[in-house]
Amino acid sequence: MSRRIYHIQKALPELAELEALINEGRKEMRISAPAHIHHAGTQLPIYSIEMGSRDAIAPTLALIGGVHGVERIGSQIILAFLRSLIHRLEWDEQLQQQLEKLRLLFIPIVNPSGMWENSRCNANGVDLMRNAPVEAEHRTPMLVGGHRLSRHLPWYRGRRNAAMEPENQALTSVIAQTLYQQPLCISLDCHSGFGSRDRIWFPYAKSMNPWPGLAEAHALTQLFEHSYPNHSMYLFEPQAHSYTTNGDVWDYLYDGYQQANPNGVFLPLTLEMGSWAWVRKNPLHLLHFHGLFNPVLPHRHQRILRRHITLFDFMMSALANQTAWLPQGQAHKQQQHSLALQRWYPNLAEKDQPLGSC
Repeated sequence: MSRRIYHIQKALPELAELEALINEGRKEMRISAPAHIHHAGTQLPIYSIEMGSRDAIAPTLALIGGVHGVERIGSQIILAFLRSLIHRLEWDEQLQQQLEKLRLLFIPIVNPSGMWENSRCNANGVDLMRNAPVEAEHRTPMLVGGHRLSRHLPWYRGRRNAAMEPENQALTSVIAQTLYQQPLCISLDCHSGFGSRDRIWFPYAKSMNPWPGLAEAHALTQLFEHSYPNHSMYLFEPQAHSYTTNGDVWDYLYDGYQQANPNGVFLPLTLEMGSWAWVRKNPLHLLHFHGLFNPVLPHRHQRILRRHITLFDFMMSALANQTAWLPQGQAHKQQQHSLALQRWYPNLAEKDQPLGSC
């Protein structure tokens, strides 16, 4: 066993698993490494993997993990799903046909140095989800909303006017190249560590005002809740309902998509797994920093790995069958927009603000 493989298996087993999956499923994948992070004497690649259609306008689902290094479960559920896809493609003709109509993009480990160190930030002490050149429009919570005081404090944004960190440059480059010309795309960034309930967040993190994709977000929410009425552990909501932040990468990427493709639909979603429930069920999690963000007991870890497969499959089906739910025409979009205001912004709903005025 080479020294690199030994150290990766010990410090970053998720990367070892990802490279094994790449070797196993290479014939189904289009693989690139848009960046390498030099850390602990080792070059750590950030892998980008595409599967499915090569059509330039095929609807696309992007699954992202490992932005915060300590939240390893986000990478792990993506790897579990990727493994399942590889094995199912050996025999599942329906899945094969579905992937002829849509594209999948995986970036399972955005922050390899942070995962190596079991740290939220990267090796430079920067929180990648506070690092984009985006300023909040409303007051953010102290420190948590992103700050420039010191790299030794959590939620550090990086130096003012500095380029984004290399991990974010790699992420934004891949997203821009892969998604910005797509008429319809969804991204799901997998995190953990907030709340006792799983949340599906959508932008904006920078603003408490409704965002331009509210009608489509409500249509997708309505479709999921109608299709899976007993799968009610997810709370769909704007992120700003929980807290606002500076430097949110998905705010930055969404605005970039809108500039490049104003007639397209991009839904950048965040899966925020409610790890406080794991702590409540087993207070021993409190003995380890890692345990605040990841399930510790083997049976609970296995449960979380399979828990979100339904959500991933749903998003693939929704993209492949977009005409069944995506608002078509101004009247339909206005209807969904009004319903979204009633659900998430009742004070604005009373004013019945027309689409595009928020």
